[in-house]
Amino acid sequence: MAEKCRHRVGIRRSGEAAITEFGPERAALADTYVGEDAVLTYARAQSARAGIRAIGPSGGAFLRLLAAALDAKSVAEIGTGTGVSGVYLLRGMRPDGVLTTVDTEPVRQQCAREAYLAAGFAPNRARFIPGRALDVLPRLADGQYDLVFCDGDPAESRAYLAESLRLLRPGGIVCFEGVFQEGRLAEPDLDDPQTHAVRELVRDVRESDRLLPALLPVSDGLLCAVKR
Repeated sequence: MAEKCRHRVGIRRSGEAAITEFGPERAALADTYVGEDAVLTYARAQSARAGIRAIGPSGGAFLRLLAAALDAKSVAEIGTGTGVSGVYLLRGMRPDGVLTTVDTEPVRQQCAREAYLAAGFAPNRARFIPGRALDVLPRLADGQYDLVFCDGDPAESRAYLAESLRLLRPGGIVCFEGVFQEGRLAEPDLDDPQTHAVRELVRDVRESDRLLPALLPVSDGLLCAVKR
């Protein structure tokens, strides 16, 4: 019975499969370990109302940890959503840090703005840029970001990686949310364009000599890599 409750995530590599197993009980424990306050609960409810999936609590906590470990002053976010991930990032960043967040939906960005203010962050702590990420990112400065968090269109993820490598300083980190694709990544018979693009992303990150990667079983899969 326990075996039936387990999820398997496999990534094929030269005829081999790297398997990560995790049970729902462990995932639930990770999600409840830190807990979420009223601001995050409200932002998450807004996300559900808008029909978009926000990063899970365990993934958010890990983003906060990364931002704190990097003493991050400049963070770029692809996919503002309603502010769940942004609140976590801002809570890990240094007090003078600025989050630059990009989204195609200004209404969602307004929800995020309200969440940041409710969390106690001054308006100048976040720079909101409406628009398609691949139109906005080329306008951002090279090598000036400590962390880039990607939660946009999975079909564009490889292009996000290329832009992230340009934006990050050496030692900076890029993170991609949702790489498990709700289990589709592990199904070899599923090769729709979105899943195919994510598989290519995972391979590119793993095989790049410019990156030191890790694939973490938090939220719906968090792929992170340090720029060497």
